[in-house]
Amino acid sequence: MARHLITSALPYINGIKHLGNMVGSMLPADVYSRYLRQRGHDVLYICATDEHGTPAELAAKERGLPVDEFCAQAHDAQKAVYDGFALAFDYFGRSSSAENRDITQHFARKLNENGFIEERAIRQVYSPTDGRFLPDRYVEGTCPHCGYDKARGDQCENCTRVLDPTDLIEPRSAISGSTDLEVRETKHLFLLQSKLQHEVEEWVARHEQDWPQLASSIARKWLTEGLHDRAITRDLDWGVPVPADTWPELAAEGKVFYVWFDAPVEYIGATKEWADQNPADRDWKSWWYEADDTVRYTQFMAKDNVPFHTVMFPATELGVREPWKKVDYVKAFNWLTYYGGKFSTSQKRGVFTDQALDILPADYWRYFLIANAPESDDSSFTWEHFTATVNKDLADTLGNFVNRVLSFSRKRFGDEVPAGGEPGEAETRLGEEIASLLAEYETQMEALQFRKAASALRALWSAGNSYLEEKAPWLEIKTDKDAAALTLRTAMNLIHLYAVVSEPFIPSSSAAMRAAFALPDDTATWITPEEARTLTTLQPGIPFTVPPVLFAKLTDEDLETYKARFGGTDA
Repeated sequence: MARHLITSALPYINGIKHLGNMVGSMLPADVYSRYLRQRGHDVLYICATDEHGTPAELAAKERGLPVDEFCAQAHDAQKAVYDGFALAFDYFGRSSSAENRDITQHFARKLNENGFIEERAIRQVYSPTDGRFLPDRYVEGTCPHCGYDKARGDQCENCTRVLDPTDLIEPRSAISGSTDLEVRETKHLFLLQSKLQHEVEEWVARHEQDWPQLASSIARKWLTEGLHDRAITRDLDWGVPVPADTWPELAAEGKVFYVWFDAPVEYIGATKEWADQNPADRDWKSWWYEADDTVRYTQFMAKDNVPFHTVMFPATELGVREPWKKVDYVKAFNWLTYYGGKFSTSQKRGVFTDQALDILPADYWRYFLIANAPESDDSSFTWEHFTATVNKDLADTLGNFVNRVLSFSRKRFGDEVPAGGEPGEAETRLGEEIASLLAEYETQMEALQFRKAASALRALWSAGNSYLEEKAPWLEIKTDKDAAALTLRTAMNLIHLYAVVSEPFIPSSSAAMRAAFALPDDTATWITPEEARTLTTLQPGIPFTVPPVLFAKLTDEDLETYKARFGGTDA
């Protein structure tokens, strides 16, 4: 089996993420990783908190904490939420790790040796009060376009216009509030991306036909507009320091690398963090170095991250002139909106992942989000759509099927899988239908088409209900007890199949379905379409229990409660 390296966009450290972040990167990566593991592949799913940059320093300042302490607490808080969503990372690291520092500095030295880094003088805002140069986000003022008085020097959050610090009216330091600001000359390192343009174009051309159109079109747009040399250092207290052995003057000034330079390196750094926990059994370099022929690398991200991972970081890897693994497949997502408007961390608009888990268990959210993933275009979260999906697909189609089959069988035949007669025409038709739907489910999962995969999974669940309605064991038992027993035994085999193949989407509920049967040596990680045709995994006499209700139906009162708490009108 192949070795699969999976990464998702690194969640930024300043606060708990909303549902749009979850469905745009980490959750689909988890679903795919789980599926590949079940199919017997060697999988390494790596993620981490992205901890450097101006927003981290500002968030720490607002909390009154040292930035390293703030990041440590925020990392743990985010990890707790992802555990709650049952995200099965092999490792969830931190970009502030020593491993990421060392590898980032190695990349910078190599780029410099190869002529792709240049020291340049630029003019930048300086605050005498603070005694430091201010990164763009450390300058606040009034937006000249919309009059918003808390605009920052890189962008106005109110009207979204891109700004320069000198554009602001009455600019002030975000650190001290001082309006005594000057523009002074300072030096920074620039990555000469313009010199790597053709190499990046050739690399993208070799891969873009395999990528989703969203990913390839964004990469192509950036390349068509041309790659520009980019400053990769900042005047911050928190970040990967510029190595003094290569740039002593800049190191003495306290320069650190720009967050977008070191953050992608953290995929490699986090893998080394994972390996360093158990170095005798884990070889981090085999996943990243000279691994083109042995590793399939898939990245998951929302569309705003695509340029950095399809153009900018590949340019860095190419410029290093070492055989580091580059991404094979980029699964890009559009936006999940909230009633047609943007989720917003800063404006607290929409449902955040910790709030979601306070309301309902993770499987409700996992299924809904993947079944409505914004793949081909943006999709909108509404409470009406969410409650309708939960009730129709999870509560009625799957949950009700499991409950009524097991409850009725226990009531009429006891706590063991009944025997009954031999399978007939209905069971043969069912087996063929299940085999076909399962093959379709596999096809869509292999293609990373998550909405289509969810549709195939839903159809598998629906097939069980159709079979049950056709056979009607509650009527069969009045005239032919063996026929009713056969129907229930077949339906129980469907429940076991659902437990196995639904696990990537709803792992906790799948575990509950599987645990309902005291099946000796139940080591199956997957059920193939060929195996599904017979539906004979559960033989007569196997004890079973009726699990608690898998999915509670959501009421109109629930709907109104959610809308009152979070808002539920068009943006």
